[in-house]
Amino acid sequence: MRHATAPIENMENNSFSVSDLFKICTQCERLSKKDLGVRIPRPLANGPSRFIPEKEILQVSKVDVRTQTIFEDAFAALGRLDNISLVMGFHPQYLESFLRTQHYLLQMDGPLSLYYRHYIGIMAAARHQCSYLVNLHVNDFLQVGGDPKWLNGLDGAPQKLQHLGELNKILAHRPWLLTKTHIEQLLKAEEHSWSLAELIHAVVLLTHYHSLASFTFGCGISPEIHSEGGHTFRPPSVGQYCVCDIANGNGHANHHDDMSANQEVSGEVEVLMEKMKQLQECRDEEEASQEEMATRFEREKTESMLVATAEDEEGVPSRDVSRHFEDPSYGYKDFSRRGEHVPTFRVQDYSWEDHGYSLVNRLYPDVGQLLDEKFQMAYNLTYNTMAMHKDVDTSMLRRAIWNYIHCMFGIRYDDYDYGEINQLLDRSFKVYIKTMVCSPEKTTKRMYESFWRQFQHSEKVHVNLLLMEARMQAELLYALRAITRYMT
Repeated sequence: MRHATAPIENMENNSFSVSDLFKICTQCERLSKKDLGVRIPRPLANGPSRFIPEKEILQVSKVDVRTQTIFEDAFAALGRLDNISLVMGFHPQYLESFLRTQHYLLQMDGPLSLYYRHYIGIMAAARHQCSYLVNLHVNDFLQVGGDPKWLNGLDGAPQKLQHLGELNKILAHRPWLLTKTHIEQLLKAEEHSWSLAELIHAVVLLTHYHSLASFTFGCGISPEIHSEGGHTFRPPSVGQYCVCDIANGNGHANHHDDMSANQEVSGEVEVLMEKMKQLQECRDEEEASQEEMATRFEREKTESMLVATAEDEEGVPSRDVSRHFEDPSYGYKDFSRRGEHVPTFRVQDYSWEDHGYSLVNRLYPDVGQLLDEKFQMAYNLTYNTMAMHKDVDTSMLRRAIWNYIHCMFGIRYDDYDYGEINQLLDRSFKVYIKTMVCSPEKTTKRMYESFWRQFQHSEKVHVNLLLMEARMQAELLYALRAITRYMT
């Protein structure tokens, strides 16, 4: 297993000095400007996330040795520690699997060149207007020798990448429309054709960054201070507070009274736990017929269409992001809207475990295994807690979340009773799930705070990991099934 290499002459030093990692006080800033004539940037955000207090995120690495080691290894490998990793640090087991998979996709030997990989990451993130990920990979693209002209717009990139635009669009917003014809057009495009191995690599990258855009918006990830949109040179208006205090999240702005919020929703966790107990008792007493199970799935699929995303308004992507993809008006549409019908995707006919895994592993060795470990990690991750309660079996709740996401994409598990979803997931939670998975750029802090109000931030991050991985697997299932049908 070897690292893929980039042209040495295009590599730049991306290391940080100690001063890059510290924020200075007003007096020091004034002296620096006076003595050196330099402008000192200050962060625009209070920490890695707009939704989660910085002190909670940073506390994780201080008390968990494993997390601290993972952070150190990531910094040594990349020369940076991004805010996504810091937030994922709530769950070090998952973070380790995630970083291992992403490292393999971007840096180890594979069918695609390094700059193709980062450009595909830009294309995928841009579909959801995720400027955070776009800017991250623009820098990486240039660092590994990518042609700056490609960044002027997708029409400046090679025809081969332009042809990938249709697949990117469908996978990001309406993956159920993907057919073997789309695959054939890419594999038989004469001099601009893709090989099967290259296409598998591209599909995995597209689905990885579509779902990572969901996580980025769902956790309110802020740009790092050295990134575009992460800093300003304007002096703050902070009254008697020191800039150091505000920059490090020690001011009083944007804080809310957690105690009063908890009092308002007192009993929320207990009610959910009681529903889980009742559903388990019903499972033990009787089992619904296959006909009834199918009916309940169709009912839940129909009801999921009635769940509106945040404000349900169309946003216009900025020029900086929209230049990297075509047809910006194309977005998520419910697959049965206006009487349109798409056959249900039955997992019993085509599943990740029995079909997708082996196809990926055959055409892109080891990646199937890495993805499978990551899916399993997110799905099975548990600390047997719910808010302040311990020794709780959360498997029923985790399965309901995973299967609801797949249900929104038309994917059905024959052995699952979809009647459980309405019992376990309330409307505010469903709105959050649908927005984050289908239109993540519309996710708001209010939505994040409106569901599971008695739960810890680490538990909400865990939910976002489930949403991210379930979405990625759903997209992969449609793409891999189309490739399989082309091959057969």
